[in-house]
Amino acid sequence: MKTKNKTVPLIKSVDHAFELLEQFRGDASELSLSELGRRLNLPKNNVFRLLATLESRRFIEHNTSTGSYRLGLKAFHLSRMVSRQMRLVNRARPTLEAMVRECNETVCLTVLRDFSIVCLDAVECSQPVRVVPPIGMRLPAHCTAAGKVQLAHLPEDKVAKLLTVHKLERNTPYTIIDPASFKEHLLQIKEHGYAIGREELEVGVTCVATPVRDYSSNVIGAIVLPGPITRFSDDLINGVLIPLAKKGAEEISSQLGYC
Repeated sequence: MKTKNKTVPLIKSVDHAFELLEQFRGDASELSLSELGRRLNLPKNNVFRLLATLESRRFIEHNTSTGSYRLGLKAFHLSRMVSRQMRLVNRARPTLEAMVRECNETVCLTVLRDFSIVCLDAVECSQPVRVVPPIGMRLPAHCTAAGKVQLAHLPEDKVAKLLTVHKLERNTPYTIIDPASFKEHLLQIKEHGYAIGREELEVGVTCVATPVRDYSSNVIGAIVLPGPITRFSDDLINGVLIPLAKKGAEEISSQLGYC
């Protein structure tokens, strides 16, 4: 694997663990220790330690009746999560593209993971100066519009618990770092139905975000429009971007069964 033209050394044990998990495909729902050793070309003792580690993390299960191994519930949980995310991306993509055509600003789809947001998809605008979060990159939730609008719809006790674990770090002079002020800010966001991030993550960048809901009314993501503060005037934000973001989020939510 190469990054910026430099070879990054692989961690062999991690590489072997993923290679082991990849053996459970097709008709190979269960495999014995011997068969895994043969496939991986590793000593049985090494394979046993890999299996024991993965079993402790519930990625592998030991079938005591056959003595073989199979994928565990954690692997199933992750596959379901990926499947849900792909369905969300596929259903949201046409709406994102339509929004960009209407406002010529970048539009992103994000989800909340713990106290971070992850960008699942983005459609870029044609503006010479634009902001595009990298797909898959984690960004702090407390200083992003996408993160704040999703945190605002969590139960208050869960937000309080997150704030005891995660410190509100200052990224710019505009980042809210006082827990009490942050909680009050989230209440206002929930009441308004949208969030604005004014240079809280990065100086010069402003974002508008609205929540995406599923069939159970739970907020499962956010539509985000990021851009330079020099172009994101109050008139543009209030007159165009917020209504458009709300409309786009409603369309996607409707496709997911929310009504």
